Amino acid sequence: MNIIVTGGSRGIGKQIALYLARDKNNNVLITGRDHISLFKIYDSSEFKNIKYLVYDLSRLYQTVEIFKNEVRSIFDTVDILINNAGSFYSKSFAETSEMEAREMMEVNFFAPALIIRTLLDLMKKGAHVVNISSMGGFQGSVKFPGLSYYCASKAALACISECLAIELKELEISVNCLALGSVQTEMLGDSFPGYKAPVDAYEMGKFIGDFALNGNRYFNGKVIPVASTTP
Repeated sequence: MNIIVTGGSRGIGKQIALYLARDKNNNVLITGRDHISLFKIYDSSEFKNIKYLVYDLSRLYQTVEIFKNEVRSIFDTVDILINNAGSFYSKSFAETSEMEAREMMEVNFFAPALIIRTLLDLMKKGAHVVNISSMGGFQGSVKFPGLSYYCASKAALACISECLAIELKELEISVNCLALGSVQTEMLGDSFPGYKAPVDAYEMGKFIGDFALNGNRYFNGKVIPVASTTP
């Protein structure tokens, strides 16, 4: 399978990529901003079936044609797209700058939507798009101060997942969204210092990897909470 994972240089994205690359029949393409981290992940893969592209998704709209051509030079089809990359600032609504707010919306919502649209003609019958949202963006969930823009951007990603499942149904392309709860990552540590999550990045990466491979057999257009605690 040809698989793309955005935000693959650390945390959950890194673990998703490494887990999926354990199958030598999978070819995994990861994106991120840190060239050194991406290279180390590529170099650590047993079957050398991980490739990478260095991209800042907050500015993807400026380089989308280059991105499209680079992906097409690696893959002629895309079987799985996992939109995992995220931008996060833990600040009160009043203190969050316009730049920070727009960056979160760009990375967490506009870039995933743009990637799906850009790569749509590479996705064939049976392809699966998995968008990674947050319990913060799940309607009716507990909300926390300092996360207003982040939660709003993740709620937008969840909503468009439901909409795209309908639009792409005739193409037999599935779109689902996983709303993650507490996972022990750098992002969680920044927001809730000292808190220990019950799930680590490896465990969640494995869950997401398995869901990406098989979840579209059972779900389409669903926003699924994956949380034992929030946080």
